Amino acid sequence: VATAGFRMILVVLATLFATCLLVANILAVKLVSIGGWIVPAGVIAYPLTFLFTDVIAELYGRRTASKVVWVGFGANLLMVILVFGGKLLPAAPFWESQPAYESILGMVPRIVLASMIAYLISQHHDVFAFHFWRKKTKARFLWLRNNASTMVSQALDTGLFITIAFWGTVPTGILANMLLTQYLIKLAIAACDTPFCYMLVGLLKEKVKQPPPIGAEAMV
Repeated sequence: VATAGFRMILVVLATLFATCLLVANILAVKLVSIGGWIVPAGVIAYPLTFLFTDVIAELYGRRTASKVVWVGFGANLLMVILVFGGKLLPAAPFWESQPAYESILGMVPRIVLASMIAYLISQHHDVFAFHFWRKKTKARFLWLRNNASTMVSQALDTGLFITIAFWGTVPTGILANMLLTQYLIKLAIAACDTPFCYMLVGLLKEKVKQPPPIGAEAMV
């Protein structure tokens, strides 16, 4: 039987995951220049979602991590619907920021579709790969499992999103540059989160007190 602490920690981790996901999608409308590379500002938040799914997978099992991914998808879809609804509501006569609202929060359907597809495939792969390596390493080498799963998942996410969202709308050279730039930055951020993965698992494992056995699924 799951304890209150067991459930509360999961709620906190899932909330942090969903927060990073939604914030990343909002930040993505701003393009920033990092060392001459042009990337969406969301690149600072989205890689953190893989950190939280890895921690959840380590503490609660693959099934629970997959459920959290679906919850994040639902939250993202709800945000899109509500933002679109806000766009349709008539603006107050004195409010002059409707164009800014539509420019910042008005989401192009193709971008939304690309984001949703990339999210579902990359996040589910991350959960699968993390547990694949967990079995192979007999639950050892957390750094390897964290990075091996995230490296491929980030490649899937970047490749799917950039290709679906921008194929045919920008020159091939620029498209290739966007793919490489975003992947390298995401990879660097993901590598830097390894110590935090160890820290979170180390701090929370004793409080959870129900680590999933190798190859098994934790029930929540």
